[in-house]
Amino acid sequence: MPLLELSCLQLPAKYLHTLQALLAQHVPQAEVWAYGSRVTGGAHEGSDLDLVLRHATDLTQEVEGWVDLREALQESTLPMLVEVHLWPRLPAAFHSNIEAGYVVLQGGLPSG
Repeated sequence: MPLLELSCLQLPAKYLHTLQALLAQHVPQAEVWAYGSRVTGGAHEGSDLDLVLRHATDLTQEVEGWVDLREALQESTLPMLVEVHLWPRLPAAFHSNIEAGYVVLQGGLPSG
């Protein structure tokens, strides 16, 4: 069940809009996937939201702006903890876990 529809994400629309605006502002070049319980089911109101940032053209590269994104998320009105991870910093075995069920929140733009 790899790529899931955005409608599978257990996140109210108003929070999704806030999240997508922050992503576009701080990491417009990144491909951003949500994964974990808010995607695969079983999330509750207090569940965190797990995100992984992927470089649009080179998965071994880190995404610029991710530190600013993390700070903006902490200062935002989002009522849940948002965990931001970088694809190249995660173990390969964890890549498989994420690829088993994720939602693309942002497609990413090639930089340049």
